[in-house]
Amino acid sequence: MKPPQFQYCAPGILDEALRLLAQCGTDAKVLAGGQSLIPLLNMRLAAPLYLVDINRVAALDYIDARESYLAVGATVRQRSVEQSAVVQQRHPLLVEVIKHIGHMQIRNRGTLAGSIAHADPAAELPALLSCLDGEVVARSSAGERIIKAEQFFTTYLTTALDAQEIVTEIRFPWLLPQAGWACIEFSRRAGDYALAGAIAVVLPTHEGTCLSARISYFGISATPVRGYEIEQMLAGTTLDDAVLQAAAQAAERLVDAELNDIHATPAYRRSLTAEATRRVLRSAWQRCNRFDPRGRISQPLNDA
Repeated sequence: MKPPQFQYCAPGILDEALRLLAQCGTDAKVLAGGQSLIPLLNMRLAAPLYLVDINRVAALDYIDARESYLAVGATVRQRSVEQSAVVQQRHPLLVEVIKHIGHMQIRNRGTLAGSIAHADPAAELPALLSCLDGEVVARSSAGERIIKAEQFFTTYLTTALDAQEIVTEIRFPWLLPQAGWACIEFSRRAGDYALAGAIAVVLPTHEGTCLSARISYFGISATPVRGYEIEQMLAGTTLDDAVLQAAAQAAERLVDAELNDIHATPAYRRSLTAEATRRVLRSAWQRCNRFDPRGRISQPLNDA
């Protein structure tokens, strides 16, 4: 398969890229890693007149540990983040989530910003951004704006981005040291998009109960789904079997009943989502309970 004809543009600075988008509008597409866009071009599902390649914009290639969040530039490869010593030390959940993405060859080219801007509901990174209440920084020739994750994903493969905007940065808030976290997904084969998956962060109290929890899902609706009801029912509990079962039942109701395709029926996705909920919360709770209030490891983690 071959893509339709287009004019290739490779600006060297961000302002030049923004000017091109301002001129071309909806006739242009931004190219970074290309792991989503190139297949769409080859299958003629996208036919832009202009392709704006931002890989030469050096100002977009950075991983920056800031006070309250990790900032990742638009052209940073997923593999670079996965191997970053700073990210491994200070944001291990992000590393864990990235390891679930496709295969190493995909992560060598794919960018974090590209995956989030593409907004595939079965992708891991949009769900992580939703779980952490992260932010997307977008720039156009008119200026810059910061978009919260809950406002960014609007429907299937659609975001709040304007046609003239470029995602310049993704912001992942830091986790507290005592927080427990986990990522679980089910797919037919390793590297496939998830049929259902969940990401959770749990924060314990000194007394051993749950102070707060965050959980988000991917592969079960047209956008990432945040489990706000489940988060509320976990607070003040010890995440025992009865609580996890109630959470699993609540998670089943989050599955889009119209999501019926060749990969899974709604009933099958509900079953997977319930099991993902039990597993991800149990793993996150075990991980945070490895530490005593002074931050020392108090018990081994058994992920089995």
